Amino acid sequence: MKANPISATIPFDEDGVHHGFLKLPYSRDDSAWGSVMIPLTVIRNGAGKTALLTGANHGDEYEGPVALQELASLTRAEDVTGRLIIVPYFNYPAFRAATRTSPIDRGNLNRAFPGRPDGTVTEKIADYFQRTLLPMADLAVDFHSGGKTLDFVPFAAAHILDDKATEAACFSAMQAFNAPYSVQMREIDSVGMYDTAVEEMGKVLVTTELGGGGMSTARSNAIAKKGLRNVLIHSGILHGEMQIDPTVALSMPDDECFVFSEGDGLFEVMKDLGEPVTKGELVARVWPLDRTGQPPEEYHARRDGVLISRHFPGLIKSGDCAVVVGVVER
Repeated sequence: MKANPISATIPFDEDGVHHGFLKLPYSRDDSAWGSVMIPLTVIRNGAGKTALLTGANHGDEYEGPVALQELASLTRAEDVTGRLIIVPYFNYPAFRAATRTSPIDRGNLNRAFPGRPDGTVTEKIADYFQRTLLPMADLAVDFHSGGKTLDFVPFAAAHILDDKATEAACFSAMQAFNAPYSVQMREIDSVGMYDTAVEEMGKVLVTTELGGGGMSTARSNAIAKKGLRNVLIHSGILHGEMQIDPTVALSMPDDECFVFSEGDGLFEVMKDLGEPVTKGELVARVWPLDRTGQPPEEYHARRDGVLISRHFPGLIKSGDCAVVVGVVER
């Protein structure tokens, strides 16, 4: 396997607080010997567990970057036992462009793993995490929200896995995050996901969906900050006491949770986020774009539960996810 061209400008194994970059050489029209400079902070204090913390895996999702920038700015070495590796802008080119995927190669970093050291910019970032950073980590927290195209009730999630020991550790960390909703999730397409790379190494993973619409709010940022602190205390890396509030336990056990649009049109959601729905209930309508006097296409819930996600823009296309229903766990 070829060496990855990314290098860190700061040490990973020295005590103290270090701010720097992951430097990825990238020759382009406006900089022949240029580099993509991905901001990085490493905070280490003696032996202990390592947490790898990432935001902006998709570049238009902001709660993670906000929470991680604050953590990097305020945390002292004496506040931790072990090590924090903080990457607020995982897919840095996408973050700078405020897009889901990279403007350089259209790469979706969360579908690029395990990556390639001689591939595109996105594949090189994935390969560096796969072969360099993830082997250092005991715990990974990867922040997501709905970006510009989805909106979610604020939840932390861990995946339903075949490896039940890893699953149990992930569920425990998810519960420690203590978002308003806690979801046991089965992905509809896990191939190439960062989550899958973490879990296949037997590492603990917590992920989130904390809002959407291509923005963050005071509430969603506060949920991210509290949850991050809780997980790090739970893991024994950060010193302090966890703040635990009520949470609604949900699951996404299968494809019946998802409702997809089969045509283009004007999107009308019929239930608000967090509202209960019953199987067969009308949850969305899609109106024609080019004429009046025609009825809308109607979409119905495929199971009982709570509306946990909805399409965000006012227009929808064929194949877009319209709504997601989570199952309430008693």
